Amino acid sequence: MKNKLVFLSLLLLPALLFASGHAEGGETTKYFATAGRESDIFPRIFNFLIFAGLLYYLIADKLKAFLSGRQEGIANQLKEIENKLELAKKEEKNAQSLVKDSEAKAKMIVADAKNEAVLLGEKIMEANIQDLAILDKQMKEKMDLESKKIVKDTIQNILNENIGMDDIELSNKSVVSILDRKVVA
Repeated sequence: MKNKLVFLSLLLLPALLFASGHAEGGETTKYFATAGRESDIFPRIFNFLIFAGLLYYLIADKLKAFLSGRQEGIANQLKEIENKLELAKKEEKNAQSLVKDSEAKAKMIVADAKNEAVLLGEKIMEANIQDLAILDKQMKEKMDLESKKIVKDTIQNILNENIGMDDIELSNKSVVSILDRKVVA
């Protein structure tokens, strides 16, 4: 590294000395007398080409390594992005299939819920019909019981009102026929 720096400074020193500016206008004629031309463009171009060549020689490898490393880095980033994109596409497909499955399951759940609602409605209807049948049976039994009670009360009233202890003794047949006539009437 030190040798390259010394070599570079030796090449640049003449260029710096040769490129010094003119203090007065009379210097141009001095250059014309020395070089035989008015402009120093060709020596300047020659110096620049030497400088550019040396600069290229010194930093070309590092610049190539930097640029190739940067190129590889960009290529690696591009590969990572492509991998992530492929992974995202796969995840999107999986998500879409999950959505389709979920929609199918939701439709099945709704259908099952409707079926269960119908079955529950039928069970409730059957239970209500059974309850109504039981209530109807209980009402009939209660009506029978009440009618028997009324018959018994009527017989008791008739016996209490019409027949006393002092009355003529009647046979069972005659009592039944009297009661029969009163109940029917």
